[in-house]
Amino acid sequence: MDLEEAVAVVRQQHRAVLSTLRADGTPQMSPVLATTDDAGHVTVSTSEKSAKVRNLRRDPRAWLCVLPDEFFGRWVQVEGDVEIVELPDAMPLLEEYFRSISGEHDDWEQYRAAMRDEGRVLLRVTPTRAVSAPTG
Repeated sequence: MDLEEAVAVVRQQHRAVLSTLRADGTPQMSPVLATTDDAGHVTVSTSEKSAKVRNLRRDPRAWLCVLPDEFFGRWVQVEGDVEIVELPDAMPLLEEYFRSISGEHDDWEQYRAAMRDEGRVLLRVTPTRAVSAPTG
């Protein structure tokens, strides 16, 4: 599957399972909401203290299985290298992430305070490979 086509799917379908590698090499999987940025990265918001961030600091590779809302239907798997963007640099990216999935926030100051209180980071995945279910 073409990477641009996979990114286009993620732009429309936000439910995903993110897989990272534990220290022992086994997968750690988390349900997440994913979207894309203007540069073609797949982005995910998470807590800096999460297992996925700990795993990505050790091995910056991730795999996402992106599913449609109805569960059955078109899905894609995207894998890539991950950059962890921390606050304060992450704040405008977290705002872009929110807008892409949910639209405008009713109170951006409240949102920013929540992001700081929760210790949020933005995972920015540079896709290196993508696959999809065969059609037909």
